Amino acid sequence: MSATDIEPTDTVDARGAACPGPLMDLIGRIRSATAGDVVLLLSDSDRSMTDVPEWVDETDNELLGVDESGDDYGFYVEVA
Repeated sequence: MSATDIEPTDTVDARGAACPGPLMDLIGRIRSATAGDVVLLLSDSDRSMTDVPEWVDETDNELLGVDESGDDYGFYVEVA
């Protein structure tokens, strides 16, 4: 299954935000989500490629997949 086959429950569009904005937006949305929800973070910040996986590793949440399309990234995070 590719990341594009994953159906997100919610989407956070943080494109255009400077780091650490995309990660902070994701964390805020995760805090209000329910276990099992899948949140899609859209970012165009290269720093998100390290920030998001590092944060997920420090939490009980799971990074289901990452899509790269040009300068945009999509991170699919399942809420624990």
